[in-house]
Amino acid sequence: MHSITFLILYPVIIFIALLPFRLIYIVSDCLGFLLYRVFKYRFKMVRKNLRLVFPNKSIEEIKKIEKDFYRHFADITIESIKALGMNENQMRNRYKYVNIELIKNIQKKKKNIIIICGHYSNFEWLLSIGYNLKGNGYGIFTPMTNKYFNSLFKRIRMKHKAYMISRYKVKDFMTTINPKKNYFFGFAADQSPRKVGKSYINYFLGHKVPIFTGAERFSKDYDLSVVFADITRTNRGYYKTKFIEIVDQNDSNYSITDQFLKLLENQIYRDPSQYFWSHNRFKHLSTD
Repeated sequence: MHSITFLILYPVIIFIALLPFRLIYIVSDCLGFLLYRVFKYRFKMVRKNLRLVFPNKSIEEIKKIEKDFYRHFADITIESIKALGMNENQMRNRYKYVNIELIKNIQKKKKNIIIICGHYSNFEWLLSIGYNLKGNGYGIFTPMTNKYFNSLFKRIRMKHKAYMISRYKVKDFMTTINPKKNYFFGFAADQSPRKVGKSYINYFLGHKVPIFTGAERFSKDYDLSVVFADITRTNRGYYKTKFIEIVDQNDSNYSITDQFLKLLENQIYRDPSQYFWSHNRFKHLSTD
């Protein structure tokens, strides 16, 4: 079944990747309409999450965020596919780094880096940062159950100077890195951890939930600097990223994680439509 689904959708994906930008947003508008109005893709989950996080907003305000979210969701879906057909100049023109020198200065200190972000705005194109840095860049990802699509999206993500590592193999990889080379790792670290029972619990968007702490653990175990990627959409199909270094304050075992959550919350409150509301982030609400 997986192979049949892939064979049906693969030509569509390649077609989208080869379309000029002036046409891909027509495709995106159609996709957004279908997801929101026709198929109602994860509609109940999106509405539930928005009502949970913004209890004081009116239903009209919730619907406005909801509608904008589906437009954004369609955009980043199409843009992620379009990356396969983009060249370096196109990517550099559409995805800017405001203060890349911050990361370069950390590299000069012979430090490897974790670039941490949430599922916010176009986090997929962040993998193109390798065009601007020396060394080897790796995106940490969760493998798809469909091996054919998993292979394809690894290929798309690796198009722009990035390698990919399964989240289940990161620990083994860290033990093999060459100390004479520069490495930087991309973590989207805002979703629910697998082992909920032993997880760190803290507030996120006003609710106590299990928190993924893998990025902090790796930073401490392997002496990695941590930098937050604050992504902003400047126009449709154009983005800029500002980097903010996260320094361990040593005031708790989860100082880095707590700072990351605050920075991510600031992003989300700034423009809620850019967040990944279709994910069941609050399925393990803590009652403690």
